[in-house]
Amino acid sequence: MMLQDRYGNRVSTESNVALEVYIESVDSVLSATNDPLIGIDKALAADPEFALAHVTKGRQFMLLGKMKEARESILRAVALAPGTTAREQSHIEIFNLLSSGRSPDALTLTRTHMKDYPRDAFALAPSTSVFGLIGFGGREGREPEQVDLLEPLVGAFGDDWWFLSVYAFALIEVGQWQRGRELIERALEQKPRSANTAHIYAHALYEAGEDRPLADYLEAWLPDYPDTNLLSCHAWWHLCLARLMLGEHDAIWPIYDAHCAPSISDGPAINVFTDGVALLWRSELAGMERTTERWQALQDYREKTLAHPMVFVDAHGGLPALALGDAERFSDWLEALTKADEKGRLPAGKIPGKINQAFEAYAAEDWSKAISILEPIQDQIIRIGGSRAQRDFVLNTLLSAYVKDGRAETARALISAQSDRPRAVPVSDLYA
Repeated sequence: MMLQDRYGNRVSTESNVALEVYIESVDSVLSATNDPLIGIDKALAADPEFALAHVTKGRQFMLLGKMKEARESILRAVALAPGTTAREQSHIEIFNLLSSGRSPDALTLTRTHMKDYPRDAFALAPSTSVFGLIGFGGREGREPEQVDLLEPLVGAFGDDWWFLSVYAFALIEVGQWQRGRELIERALEQKPRSANTAHIYAHALYEAGEDRPLADYLEAWLPDYPDTNLLSCHAWWHLCLARLMLGEHDAIWPIYDAHCAPSISDGPAINVFTDGVALLWRSELAGMERTTERWQALQDYREKTLAHPMVFVDAHGGLPALALGDAERFSDWLEALTKADEKGRLPAGKIPGKINQAFEAYAAEDWSKAISILEPIQDQIIRIGGSRAQRDFVLNTLLSAYVKDGRAETARALISAQSDRPRAVPVSDLYA
């Protein structure tokens, strides 16, 4: 008799032990909780030819940025695919395409796959969230595109905590944060210790401008979440951001240094770097003093772990050099962006380069030039990836440039025009 996963999909294993641990491990990946690799290894010990367990292992390696190990696991699943069901074969192929760098093809297959197998959550997962196949696609309409992907699946998933979470996030990112909040609160009732769910709740509170409830929630939730888990660095970053929004500046750096700094964090390199850069830059925009040591640590970290431009990193990569006054390294980064764009390796094309040039103008106190670069591309900033909360480091640069150029009214008008967002991260002297 063919066994089934938590979503009712048949899986090709005859081991009840392997299936039980596999289901737990899938939930662990989907929730970013505990270490899924421990469970997956137990599943594979019970059934070494359990193809989907190899896929799950590969996916977790991908999330950790360990692409060599990920590819090895996925290729093992590919070799075992002929002995599995049609759904499993399609499922495996999605991750085969993803791990081999064929992201657009993986997304295309995912769309077809979900029509045939609308409750295959794990196959759907890479296409969800702001760091997913759509989120990093570099397209201007990627946020509504994500809603369009998920909306037809509402009936299939019903009240499932994972689907409620990712659907809520998609709604939040198109400005429907009230509806998104309702869904994420329902998900939290089912799975209160899901890190992904708690993280999305943090976004809902951020978009609602509820900084004190956000800080209080994370202060209570985070101490029981190990720093070795996938979302630790990013979740603590959200707490730092809440403290910044509240003007509680003295509380920020002890949190950052203990949980987010490159020398401390075990999180994915893309999160460690971009979160750190955004926080340091936003703290300065809010009037805090520059901390050269922290900027230097981020510069060193990027050169060691993210030497070449890649999605999302591309928009952040030049800021450490600017903060350190290193014109040569900044010029090198701009040149790398140009070459990567010419080779078609930057999903957002020339937008990251323009953002970096705006940062350069801002650092040189050429406020009007920074404004002239950022104003025409406001509608395209979405292409760099990340969430609205993350991309605010660009918006806040424009707001600050307006203020420093004697155009505070323009800055306040820009904030007011964002009718689906009650407030913005503080910028020094914005409301002076």
